[in-house]
Amino acid sequence: MQPRILIADDQADVLAALRLLLKREGFDVASTTSPAGVLDVVSREQVDVALVDLNYARDTTSGAEGLDLLDRLRGQDAELPVVVMTAWATVDVAVEAMRRGAQDFIEKPWDNQRLLSVLRNQVELSRARRARQRLASENALLRQHAGGDFIADSPAMDEVVRLARQVAPSTASVLITGEPGTGKSALARLVHEWSDRAAGPFIGVNLGGLAEGVFESELFGHVKGAYTDARADRAGRFEIADGGTLFLDEIGNVPTPQQARLLRALETGEFERVGASRTQRADVRIVSATNADLPALVADGRFREDLLFRINTIEIRMPPLRERTGDILPLASAALASRAARYGRNVTGFEPAAVSALLRYPWPGNVRELNSVVERSLLLAAGPGITVADLRLAPSRNAPPALEEMSLEDAERALIRAALRRHDGNVLEAAEALGLSRSAMYRRLEKLGIKAGPD
Repeated sequence: MQPRILIADDQADVLAALRLLLKREGFDVASTTSPAGVLDVVSREQVDVALVDLNYARDTTSGAEGLDLLDRLRGQDAELPVVVMTAWATVDVAVEAMRRGAQDFIEKPWDNQRLLSVLRNQVELSRARRARQRLASENALLRQHAGGDFIADSPAMDEVVRLARQVAPSTASVLITGEPGTGKSALARLVHEWSDRAAGPFIGVNLGGLAEGVFESELFGHVKGAYTDARADRAGRFEIADGGTLFLDEIGNVPTPQQARLLRALETGEFERVGASRTQRADVRIVSATNADLPALVADGRFREDLLFRINTIEIRMPPLRERTGDILPLASAALASRAARYGRNVTGFEPAAVSALLRYPWPGNVRELNSVVERSLLLAAGPGITVADLRLAPSRNAPPALEEMSLEDAERALIRAALRRHDGNVLEAAEALGLSRSAMYRRLEKLGIKAGPD
């Protein structure tokens, strides 16, 4: 992008000369003839450096107007580099200008090479400073949304991975649906990592966790003084995600009054910080997620239909964990390894009975519940392997108890019934598989109240 320089001087010939020089050197130039004009341009446009005269009124040489302008610019945009210039330079005025925030001082008539050198240095420093601030904000957000590796070994995940790989290189909006805790945010990050924007930021925001009063500030940012606690300018998620991916989690919970402004930002890439009139632009790829039935919310008038059309160019459904049992043990093992390293515990795996319990449990809370169970089990484990007792899984009305949780009589009954099913009700074959004689088998059938034949 061309560096944008704002020049301000009350003399038309000075403005013309500066415009000609700077445009020839590859700068984009905005100009004005008054302090009020400077403040107006800065409020509406993104400027890299302001080059401003210190004197504007006729026969004024004190520099007071320019010094006052510096104070007002500091209050409006504290990060904007300002270079001051005057034909009436004195050491005292220069020192005062620097004290009030000017980055450098140019005397009239100026030396072209020095002026260009000063402006280029300030542009470079300005962009580096803004990039550092954006990176710091981005890193803070990434720490909030850090997740584990994406595991998709089960057949139920084949279509999910295929769709994600296919749409990732495009700029199409993606809507990820599924029950809470299924790993929608991990899939969103994967779409970003497989895209052409992988080198850019991945910024997530849980819209369901935002109070209505801070919704606009979190998404679009605010300027100092926009409200009581706004003590400094702050970039919003849209601005921080520029050039990358913005992940809008729980988008079904966006308050109805805010949906129109969100739609505008998604459609045009334009937004304003709270308390500012200057329109800014951000180039972001949108990935959204929800566990809500958005078409039903549209029918009820609680979600805008045009917003739904905008976010679901491609929809990917994340299956619940009970539909992807092949991923349960790999997910549990990955969670155990990462948490064992975090807590410094020498717990290396799951005992066979614990593996069986993990695979039989229905996981109503999906991957999120699995991670929580593994972390709790790790902290409770007394040996190198996690046991069934360490898991402390809640009883499920739909799942039979594990063998080690049964009484001896119930366990014997379950084993005999399973053998009969495997051998289509043939008592002799079932007895042989269990290592029992024919008479011993019939005694057990009578004792346990089991009818010969398959269940």
